[in-house]
Amino acid sequence: MIKLSHILTFIPIVSLIGVASCTAPTGALLENNTTGQGNRPQELAQGVPTSSPETACILVENGFGPQGQVNIRIEEVVNGLDVPWGIGFLPNGDMLVTERPGRVRLVQNGQLRPEAVATINVTARGEGGLLGIAMHPDFASNRFFYVYYTADTEGASVNRVERWQLASNGLSATRDRIILDDIPVAQFHNGGRIRFGPDGMLYIGTGDAREPDLSQDVSSLAGKILRVTPEGDVPPDNPFPGNPVYILGIRNTQGFDWVNESTLQVTDHGPSGELGRRGHDKVSVAQAGDNLGWPTIYRCESQAGLVTPSIVWRDALPPGGAAIYTGTAIPEWQGDLIIASLRSEHLQRVVFDPQSPQQVQQHEVYLRGEYGRLREAIIGPDGELYITTSNCDGRGGCPSDGDKILRITR
Repeated sequence: MIKLSHILTFIPIVSLIGVASCTAPTGALLENNTTGQGNRPQELAQGVPTSSPETACILVENGFGPQGQVNIRIEEVVNGLDVPWGIGFLPNGDMLVTERPGRVRLVQNGQLRPEAVATINVTARGEGGLLGIAMHPDFASNRFFYVYYTADTEGASVNRVERWQLASNGLSATRDRIILDDIPVAQFHNGGRIRFGPDGMLYIGTGDAREPDLSQDVSSLAGKILRVTPEGDVPPDNPFPGNPVYILGIRNTQGFDWVNESTLQVTDHGPSGELGRRGHDKVSVAQAGDNLGWPTIYRCESQAGLVTPSIVWRDALPPGGAAIYTGTAIPEWQGDLIIASLRSEHLQRVVFDPQSPQQVQQHEVYLRGEYGRLREAIIGPDGELYITTSNCDGRGGCPSDGDKILRITR
């Protein structure tokens, strides 16, 4: 187990010169194009550049994008959930689902079992509670799964990653060990997404705990993507020796996925009033040791040593879970980033240029206002995209049948 006191202090050196806006009219042109002439930018408005140093970051000036042109079908898998935050798939296609009040639920043979697999004593104030879940890469043999939750320890709150073991019948689970402790907590900006990468390491998204400068402090676990082994140790090839920090400069990520073994697409929440700033949720492309810039930059800006975002929405999205589509049911989406959005209540598709991996070619909106707030987005073992609603989290309108898991297919 890694505790905060075990982390060595490293101070990143970032040049404080050369700030320049990368905002360009391209964003507005892509945003305003609703011709519906196809699914790739070369089929959209002619004359819109897709990649150049001046248009590397697309700023969406108003709204969230044109209506999506790909036909999709929505299937309700289950309802009756209470703020389902994360989904973990079992080898047989059943699901473990975390509910923010502190319950791990089982969806078995397409039905939500009434009793909880595990009940965890969580602090569910604000954005805290039971959040992300991830299955061990060798789950079939060891039955281990991991959860990220907010706990009270001696009167103080912390975010914690813990490992549990599922019983052979799938109906109960027992706590195994703490993997990572003392992740800073606040009422908002708690992060919480955990996922195993293609390298078999566990990646942990954290928020800045309402202290923006912590995002730039490599000795803090806040405002980062962290990387540890399945046992909770620091991998020897992490960018900062002896330190779980993998990517820094994050405000509050709830979604990331891998383009390849070394490159991630990372969503981040923009500011909601701190430092006099608002909006500007974003997607960035990042690798080990990269600094995504918060709070030094937050819009379509460039500065030496910091990653310029690929796309920024001026209006608040903000992004929940995110997954790169690898299924076959919707071939037009292959390789695209699909983002569940909360306040703006839609599914966002972001298309990147294969020849220029940080450049967004196109983005469009699906399910606008149809299912309310969307939280998780994950590809299942069947190749289908699954999302959860988050309408019972105190910020949406909770329906009589509660929150749902939806399958997005053709």
